[in-house]
Amino acid sequence: MRSALITACAGMVVVLCAQAQESPLTLGAGVHYSSGDYGSTIETRILSLAATARYETGSWVYRATVPYLSVKGDTNVIPGVGQASGVPVRAGSEAGLGDIVLSATYAAYYNKATTLGMDLTAKLKLATADESKGLGTGEHDLVLLVELYQTYERITGFGGVGFHILGDSPALPLENAWSASLGATYKLDERDSVGAMLEGRQRVVAGGSRQRELVGFFTRKLDRLWKAQLYALLGMADGSPDWGAGLSLARPF
Repeated sequence: MRSALITACAGMVVVLCAQAQESPLTLGAGVHYSSGDYGSTIETRILSLAATARYETGSWVYRATVPYLSVKGDTNVIPGVGQASGVPVRAGSEAGLGDIVLSATYAAYYNKATTLGMDLTAKLKLATADESKGLGTGEHDLVLLVELYQTYERITGFGGVGFHILGDSPALPLENAWSASLGATYKLDERDSVGAMLEGRQRVVAGGSRQRELVGFFTRKLDRLWKAQLYALLGMADGSPDWGAGLSLARPF
């Protein structure tokens, strides 16, 4: 899963961290579908099914995401990277385990009077996806994030900056990159909230393209335990899909 859903989106993480949990452990599942040409002549469609876990203790929140991927289209397109250079364009189809993502978020600062908070996150991507199938890079990655959020009545604004330290290989040399996100959520009532976020990342491969996406999402508390989130994204750069959508469900245990 991409940022976010899992969260996956970076900006949504700070909002979720600010919400109280009835239980320290939350388990969930999500589905994400995206489609785009990534600057190629072939459309690439990516389907991701993911199991998620979240554990909160004190000022820390730990997360894990285990995805299963199905990729159909340009074999030069790698999930999370976009189009890699130096590989002939051809159509193909592959499926299998994606890269497992582990993260730890520390609530470094919160001022109750001003409702301003700051979270620090370290995210580790394990190279569990099959590199020979083009489902991953075959290398471990580390992302360091600083995220701020502030609430005013029903509105919570958030933004963050991240630095991506990417493992590379002679077959696929990758470049470290900066990313940023900015967005807001609006609480409709006790059950529902809506929001939007703009996020982007520098290119990570020579000859590749940067990523930039506009994401809109809707969150609903289905009952006392279950929470659902629906989102859609619009790609605004060749490094991103043209469009995508996803749904996630989670509940405390």
